[in-house]
Amino acid sequence: MAERIKTFDEFYQFYLKEHSQLGTRIFHFIGTLLIFLVLFYVIKSGKERFLWYIPIFGYGFAWFSHVVFEKNRPATFKYPIWSLVSDFKMFFELLIGKLKFKS
Repeated sequence: MAERIKTFDEFYQFYLKEHSQLGTRIFHFIGTLLIFLVLFYVIKSGKERFLWYIPIFGYGFAWFSHVVFEKNRPATFKYPIWSLVSDFKMFFELLIGKLKFKS
């Protein structure tokens, strides 16, 4: 990844390669699911104080999986917005079966 990636499509292909391990995909999926559950809870209960769980679940599960399973550095540090969008895109593609957990 020496030169900067210029398009999202190009980045997403890179992102999927960096998230190829089963454990990584599972942990990213769980972290993103927990984000939605926290948002749902906050909206339903009105307890905004629980919003601070979102970065803990989102980044915590993801970064753990990169250290343990992929043994790489998360792309978030270099491409924060595209990484965030890709997390959600991968989540929904896994959810509907377009992507498989085991690549």
